[in-house]
Amino acid sequence: MRIEPSTYFSTVEAAAAARRDTRSHQEALERCIAKLRQTMPVIGLRNPKIGLPDNSWVYCGPYDWVVSFQAGQLWLALQLTGDSAFLNAARARRAVFRGILAHQNAQNHDLGFQFSLSCVAEWLMTGDGEAHEMALAAARQLVCRYRPDGRYIQAWNARHVHSQRMQAEFANGRIIADTMQNLALLYWAHGETGRADFREAADAHAQTTLDHIVRPDDTSFHTFVFDIASGRPLRGETHQGYADESCWSRGQAWLIHGFAQSALTTGNPAYADAARRLAAKAEALMEGDAVPAWDFGAPDQRGTHRDSSAAAIMAAGVYLLADQSEPEEAARWRSLGDRLLAGLLAHCDLTRDPQALGLLAHGASHVRAGYADTMLPYGDYYFMEALMRSLGHDRFFWS
Repeated sequence: MRIEPSTYFSTVEAAAAARRDTRSHQEALERCIAKLRQTMPVIGLRNPKIGLPDNSWVYCGPYDWVVSFQAGQLWLALQLTGDSAFLNAARARRAVFRGILAHQNAQNHDLGFQFSLSCVAEWLMTGDGEAHEMALAAARQLVCRYRPDGRYIQAWNARHVHSQRMQAEFANGRIIADTMQNLALLYWAHGETGRADFREAADAHAQTTLDHIVRPDDTSFHTFVFDIASGRPLRGETHQGYADESCWSRGQAWLIHGFAQSALTTGNPAYADAARRLAAKAEALMEGDAVPAWDFGAPDQRGTHRDSSAAAIMAAGVYLLADQSEPEEAARWRSLGDRLLAGLLAHCDLTRDPQALGLLAHGASHVRAGYADTMLPYGDYYFMEALMRSLGHDRFFWS
C-alpha cells in the first residue's frame, strides 16, 4: 500500500531542518579533498579494494567491481577544486576500463558502477570523445545482460572472472539489489543515443526489482532468483546479508539511492515513492543507532558490526530524494541525511588521521565471509557525494 508523503514529516521537523548548520559538512568535505591530495603519491594508479587494520589499502585486480570508486572521488575533487592534479590522476586510470571492455568475462551488471564513475564522469567533466565511446560500449554490453522473459538484468556471470570456476547454478537467473544503482549507465546511454532498448531494459529491471526485491513491508531481499528458461519468479535470498529473510542494510541503501536516481532521470513517480518507502523503513529499523547495523535482522543489534558504507550510500540517496520533494517533505529527508552524516562524522571519520589512506572506518564488506570493520572505497565515494549533496551540489555522474 502506498504511504502518503504526509506521514513522513511534521512541521516541527521541517522547521528544524530549515535551521540546518552544515559547517561541519563543509569542513569534512575540505578534509576529504586534503586527504585525496595527501594520498595520491601513495596510491598512484592503483585502485583501493578494502582496508587493512592499519588503515592502508589492499588494491584491486584489473576487473574488480570497485575499481572505479577512487576515480569517482578524484572526479568529484576536480569538480570542487579545478585542480589539474585530480584530472590527471583520474584520467590516467583509463587503461583499467579499456581492459574491462576487452574481456567479455570481466563484464557483469557492475559495468554501471565502473563506467559511470570513470568514463561518463570524464565525458561530463571534459567532453572527451574516447571516454564517451567507452561509456557507450559499456552500456551496450550491459543491455545485453537483459533477460526479456523475466524482465531483469542478470547480475553475475556463469564463469568467475578471476578463475575457471563455474558458478552457473548460483549465478543464472539472479538479480541483486545493487543493480538499481547500475541502471544509471543505461539511462545515460538512452539520453545520448535515443536507443529505446537502453531505457526499456532499465525501466523493466526497475519494475521487476520493485515487484520482487522490495518486500510488502518495505524491507528488501539482497537477491532474487528466476527460472532461467521461463523467467518465472522463484524466491528471494541473500548473499551478503545475515539470512534470506533479513534486511541487509547496504542493499536497502543501494535501493534508496537507485530508485531516487531513477526517479530523477525518468520522472516516474513510482520510483520516488519506492525510494521514500525504503528510506522510511530504514530509518525505523535504525531506531536510535548513529550508524546502521550491517544487517537490520542480525541478532544482538547493540553489539553487531556497523556499516559506514550503508550509512554513506543512504545519506546520499535521501538527499537526492529531498531534492525531488516538496519543501516540507524535503526537510524530512534532509534531516535523515544530516543524522546519518552526524553518525559518520562522530564514529567513522578518518579524515583527521594522517596515517589513514581512506576516509571512513567501520565498513562491512561481507560480514559472513569475515570482511568487517574496515575502510571501503565505495563508502568513501558516497561519503563525499553525501557531503556535497547536503551542501547543495547537484552535478554528479549518474545521469
